[in-house]
Amino acid sequence: MNETLRVTCPHCHTKNRVDTARRTQAVCGKCGEPLFSGKPVELTEQNFARHVQETDVPLLVDFWAPWCGPCRMMAGAFEEAAKQLEPDVRAAKVNTETEQVLAAQMGIRAVPTLILFKNGKVVDSISGALDVNNLVSWALSRAM
Repeated sequence: MNETLRVTCPHCHTKNRVDTARRTQAVCGKCGEPLFSGKPVELTEQNFARHVQETDVPLLVDFWAPWCGPCRMMAGAFEEAAKQLEPDVRAAKVNTETEQVLAAQMGIRAVPTLILFKNGKVVDSISGALDVNNLVSWALSRAM
């Protein structure tokens, strides 16, 4: 019997059930887009809980701000980390300027701050910019 995972679509935010053996080829049952695109998902207050709580894939969230120099420096590394982490870990971003309520709810006091969620709970967090190798190793060491 094949195992299934709950995966939230990064495009339409619909919950999907996916065969673990075929997850890299999986597409959303609603919108038909790939469930794993290797790109960070933009999260908002409206879709944040769905991506954190209604998925079996660990979620690495970068809380950032457009005015933040270290955030801008880490943006390329985070994009590359997303490619390397999926389908084992989903990468996502929250703009703390446009999502101030969400940032406050999560207790974000500095940017960039990375928070790793698994099974709907915070596993770990770290503040400060990381290069791609450190991003990937930090996320994988805590997600598994």
